[in-house]
Amino acid sequence: MQRIGIYGGSFNPVHFGHVGLAKWVIEHTDLDELWLMVSPNNPLKEADTLAPEQQRLRAVEEAIKDIPGVKASDFEFRLPRPSYTADTLRALQKAYPECEFTLVIGEDNLAIFDRWREYEYILANFRIFVYPRHGSGHPVGITGAKEVCFLSGAPYFDISSTALRNASR
Repeated sequence: MQRIGIYGGSFNPVHFGHVGLAKWVIEHTDLDELWLMVSPNNPLKEADTLAPEQQRLRAVEEAIKDIPGVKASDFEFRLPRPSYTADTLRALQKAYPECEFTLVIGEDNLAIFDRWREYEYILANFRIFVYPRHGSGHPVGITGAKEVCFLSGAPYFDISSTALRNASR
């Protein structure tokens, strides 16, 4: 069974932190591939602040073109909007039954994971790799999880898409 990591995000814009983490994950975990899943409409973000989805997809493709095993994905572009991770994972399992999917998220997202639609389903059915954020401790009390693995050896990238957008204004 092929192991595929799903690293979702708006990538608005994609930056060296996304790329560096993707490279580290594919080189230091048991994943066969890592898909950067460009979200057309994250339900926890304002849609009017996003660059056009095709533009963000092309930027991700360009940013990762030289990293073997890492791919840009527009899979969510064909799903109902807004994009809910639980729905995406269900659709991926249906489309690729021969694959095992692992969700790759930042620790900031794990801290608000209970706000995600059907988060219990995700925890019970998928491995989750968590990228630690600088200065934050690992959350405790994650119950019902299939597997939560903190990527403690991953390099820290002190950058965010929000900061880049704000700097360009």
